[in-house]
Amino acid sequence: MTPFIFNTSPSIRFGAGVLSQIGEIVREEIGSRVLLVTDPGMLATGIVDRALDFLQDAGVTATVYQDVKADPPESVVTTCAKAATDADAQGVIGLGGGSSLDVAKLVALLAGGKEHLTSIYGVGNAKGPRLPLILIPTTSGTGSEVTPISIVTTGKSEKMGVVSPVILPDIALLDPELTLGLPPHITAATGIDAMVHAIEAYASVNTNNNPLSRNLATEALRLMGASLETAVHSGGDIKARSDLLLGSMMAGQAFANSPVAAVHALAYPIGGHFHVPHGLSNALVLPHVLRFNAEVAPKPYAEIAAHVFPELAAVEHEKDRAEGFCDAMAALSKRCGLQQTLREMEIPQDFLPKLASDAMNQSRLLVNNPREVREIDALEIYQTAW
Repeated sequence: MTPFIFNTSPSIRFGAGVLSQIGEIVREEIGSRVLLVTDPGMLATGIVDRALDFLQDAGVTATVYQDVKADPPESVVTTCAKAATDADAQGVIGLGGGSSLDVAKLVALLAGGKEHLTSIYGVGNAKGPRLPLILIPTTSGTGSEVTPISIVTTGKSEKMGVVSPVILPDIALLDPELTLGLPPHITAATGIDAMVHAIEAYASVNTNNNPLSRNLATEALRLMGASLETAVHSGGDIKARSDLLLGSMMAGQAFANSPVAAVHALAYPIGGHFHVPHGLSNALVLPHVLRFNAEVAPKPYAEIAAHVFPELAAVEHEKDRAEGFCDAMAALSKRCGLQQTLREMEIPQDFLPKLASDAMNQSRLLVNNPREVREIDALEIYQTAW
């Protein structure tokens, strides 16, 4: 067997209502002073207040940083890190969507050591030490709570990643009750995002593609394929929410070790230039990248097809089953109510060459794709998606 490395968060605590344990966990694992990283939207849900009550009951003083933005810029990370230092925080809690969790990872690192943000971009450049870190996701999408990756917007549209096992949290706390209030559109976009993580992890040609990631990816797709539509259309269904959150985490574990590829590479410029949410950006290009790949590499898609769509097990030929999978993913996105074209997002057709050019900058992702993507290929994919 080919050697591989598999890293994930050392402690994962999953279950409806486990947020109530946060005070005890912090007292045992961190101490009496923490910085809680979140965003304005989370404050409005009441979830932050609940967490603060649990912390207070346990004798923990929590300083709240609430100004995280989607696609967080460097300024948010550095300001938040200063807040942690000013509060003399003994540890960091990230509570919210992927952006809050990503910021919390970097804040724990920057506030806990002597590293600077600009020196840790890339793979393996962050060395630590860092402050103790707990991540609590409130969406079923990014899997950030089990990934060694944090994405930062470094200019008007460019994104950079910090990739290092140092930023894996000490504890991932997953409470499906926290996802019950997610609106249908966000549920759909983040759910498709998580499915993309599993699909690309399974099909990745990265040398670290491994049996653990592939098995996690297939189980994640089984869970999410059976629960996404229910969670979108019946948001109070706790079983669907639980399966979706667990599947999202498993997909995160998979792609954290067997990295994603062209879907993400082509999605990043859409989000960077037009502020389209990341999950929706992925959904917009997903079926077109899948069809592009399946022309020459149908095998991985044929293998995972029936895990998501059991009816495809009856399709005998590999290429036909792969094509059926591509079509079924596009249909799922549409049934979940997501926009289907770039023009619906008011992206001008004459801007597509710029998107294609920028996608080529995502070389760390493109090298994992089952089929080489040239700039002309990226442009054709965008044109098809337009």
